[in-house]
Amino acid sequence: MTHAGRERPAFTIDAFHRGDFWLVQPRDAGHRAGMDALMLAAAVPSGFRGHLADFGAGAGAAGLAVAARCPDATVTLVEQSAEMAGFARQTLAHEGNARLASRVSLLEADVTLTGKARAAVGLADDSCDFVIMNPPFNMASDRSTPDELRRRAHVMEDGLFETWLRSAAAVARPRAGLALIARPQSLPQILAALAGRFGSAEIIPIHPRADAAAIRIVLRARKGARGGLALRPPLILHEHGHKLSARADATSNGQASLFGD
Repeated sequence: MTHAGRERPAFTIDAFHRGDFWLVQPRDAGHRAGMDALMLAAAVPSGFRGHLADFGAGAGAAGLAVAARCPDATVTLVEQSAEMAGFARQTLAHEGNARLASRVSLLEADVTLTGKARAAVGLADDSCDFVIMNPPFNMASDRSTPDELRRRAHVMEDGLFETWLRSAAAVARPRAGLALIARPQSLPQILAALAGRFGSAEIIPIHPRADAAAIRIVLRARKGARGGLALRPPLILHEHGHKLSARADATSNGQASLFGD
């Protein structure tokens, strides 16, 4: 609540997983985390053990959601924007995240770097057991926001999936997992970028309602795997009006994994 004569703070502090972790994020600028980050995090198996990198982490929602649900996971939040990395630092320092902070670190870095330049900023080859990513996936032709910080977080550059998945394949150990969330129309570019890097891909379409087209896809794959593409049953977000479905509620609140493992 604000008081007369006082400016609103530039950030909000928001509870996720029903208070299991907290996020410090921009109030009126940049990217604010929501269902996309939670669905991405839910693609990681509940029994995951090992090191996970969250590419394009923003204020840290997806990475912290994994850490909260998977007690044997360590997480590196990778964020290029200095402004959003600042919010991630505040998030990690928040007292509500004290039990997770020792397992989560922040790396301010550009995931599109290659070779020695990528390793020099801290993205070492063969260092991760899982990589998750929520890259900017709005087309440049879409209606754009005047807020530059939000635009950089949302608008896709040409070749984005190729560069991000190239780096994911480099930092991932053999047989490491990958998960990403994107718009359905980006699937051709994603599959092309996966080729020769990640296989045995599984896709779950996410629909706002049972009678509506999918608005997102969550894809999971494994480095070096040879299996074909599998389309899994969809996730329906809402039923009976605006009420979350039981499955959407469980996955978005850290009670279940999206793929049932």
